[in-house]
Amino acid sequence: MAKEYPASPKAQQLQESRKQRLTYILVVSALCVAFYVLGAWQNTTLPKPAASSAITKVGCDPAASSSSAVPSFGSASQESLDFEAHHQLSLDDSDAGAAVQPFPACPMNFSEYTPCEDRTRGRRFERAMLVYRERHCPGKDEEIRCLVPAPPKYRTPFKWPQSRDYAWFNNIPHKELSIEKAVQNWIQVDGERFRFPGGGTMFPRGADAYIDDIGKLISLSDGRIRTAIDTGCGVASWGAYLLKRNILAMSFAPRDTHEAQVQFALERGVPAIIGVMGKQRLPYPSRAFDMAHCSRCLIPWQEFDGLYLAEVDRILRPGGYWIHSGPPINWKTHYKGWERTKEDLKQEQDQIEDVARSLCWNKVVEKGDLSIWQKPKNHLECANIKKKYKTPHICKSDNPDAAWYKKMEACVTPLPEVSNQGEIAGGAVDRWPQRAFAVPPRVRRGMIPGIDAKKFEEDKKLWEKRVAYYKRTLPIAEGRYRNVMDMNANLGGFAATLVKYPVWVMNVVPVNSDRDTLGAIYERGFIGTYQDWCEAFSTYPRTYDLLHADNLFSIYQDRCDITSILLEMDRILRPEGTAIIRDTVDVLTKVQAIAKRMRWESRIMDHEDGPFNPEKVLMAVKTYWPADESEQH
Repeated sequence: MAKEYPASPKAQQLQESRKQRLTYILVVSALCVAFYVLGAWQNTTLPKPAASSAITKVGCDPAASSSSAVPSFGSASQESLDFEAHHQLSLDDSDAGAAVQPFPACPMNFSEYTPCEDRTRGRRFERAMLVYRERHCPGKDEEIRCLVPAPPKYRTPFKWPQSRDYAWFNNIPHKELSIEKAVQNWIQVDGERFRFPGGGTMFPRGADAYIDDIGKLISLSDGRIRTAIDTGCGVASWGAYLLKRNILAMSFAPRDTHEAQVQFALERGVPAIIGVMGKQRLPYPSRAFDMAHCSRCLIPWQEFDGLYLAEVDRILRPGGYWIHSGPPINWKTHYKGWERTKEDLKQEQDQIEDVARSLCWNKVVEKGDLSIWQKPKNHLECANIKKKYKTPHICKSDNPDAAWYKKMEACVTPLPEVSNQGEIAGGAVDRWPQRAFAVPPRVRRGMIPGIDAKKFEEDKKLWEKRVAYYKRTLPIAEGRYRNVMDMNANLGGFAATLVKYPVWVMNVVPVNSDRDTLGAIYERGFIGTYQDWCEAFSTYPRTYDLLHADNLFSIYQDRCDITSILLEMDRILRPEGTAIIRDTVDVLTKVQAIAKRMRWESRIMDHEDGPFNPEKVLMAVKTYWPADESEQH
């Protein structure tokens, strides 16, 4: 075969062909890039200049909201926003008529509606073991499709820390507790305000002095104790005064044992949730809390083979404390005031102490009205103790973290195995505040599928970037928000990034998630709960300032009607509260159409990485509209 030289006609022809192919590839590539950029630009919602703010207060009297302003989604130049969606999603014909119809306001008797703790529905269930006060959610035929109204003259709550001590009367117009608990200083009516002196049934000198008494018996200041649970919390003054000691308490009480006690707690800016110890497990993972507390909480700890103390044992961290005050503790001093006999009270205390020992707990101290027990660090010695105490038995083949509609069992939850007596079962956690950013033991030990230390560190950086992006639009650092909920909390990165601001976060892990991360969230020193968002959340209306939903609707769009989830968000969000919803464009377009029907002002914004990311961010504000003052309950 003849050799080809560079100057030959055949070689020149080959070179020319290559140049033509290269030119063709470059032209096609340039056109593709140009059309992609043009399409992305056309489908991005952009601000339009205008003189007035885009988000206005609807029907809001100046006195009602003078203390805070609605967050503006504009830039520093005060540009107003185009709230019309440019990303369109075709709706079914059946939805076409409903898409433009606003939801009506519910009657005023729904102002404090709690769907899964409704008193009328609760009467259908047995009263034994307070089953009628547990969660019983409405069926599809009972669900309401209206917007829960705020009371007439509703006002923006006081900012933290002033809110710890004051709340507006018109926001929670109930005087029952101020009368019933007048001697105990739970709450007082002071003109247009409620005042919370910090008193309690077992701490007449105030919660602060009571906590100081506890601090003399166990250390509350060295960072070892961060998460706490208060059973039968009243208006949560114990949790309120723990906050200045960097201890975060999950306070709970049943609906209407005393009128609106959990509602008062949340109005104060204190973490709380509606709940009761009945037959179902508490909605928290095992080994979650560093400290548990009962101050005259009226729970029969000694009954049902120690069922309720066994549940406290399940959720208490190894080495955690259980603090008990009230009957029968210090019965020799109080038996006359409690109108019970010495024999009866002594027998009750002996029974409670027997149950505590059968759980392998150790009594630390009993002084005055306080009795403190400690859970062991591991169960190496528990086998010997269980030879003496046959009940409660050791739980068998059970997932200790399963807690959503799971019945309590009178058994000792086994702790993870250890190699020596000094080792903490399940792994030790760092002291607060290092604990918030340290790799949680559940991650370190590979207990969460798909999550390791590297993924955890990546998640921390991701949420630092996302919150920095949110701060360009929302006044997160300015005290505008106090009660925050992360509706799909994953590893708690959103809460961790907010830790330097005057907020607390309810971290919710949906039971429909592909992995359970709530235990790791507690190991980081934060609080939260399990939840199925096809049902209502266990709280009163208007109890959260900021809702954050990261890909929540992608999880639920094929499980239940997302309209129901959005109506539930509207129920629990305060007037002029904010929602941040992250999801794909198609999902957010549908969400925005429903939000408009709920009287929300909203805007779909680009992802923090720019317009080419298929995930977007919808930011919305619930407008202010109280109920008509002339309407009767």
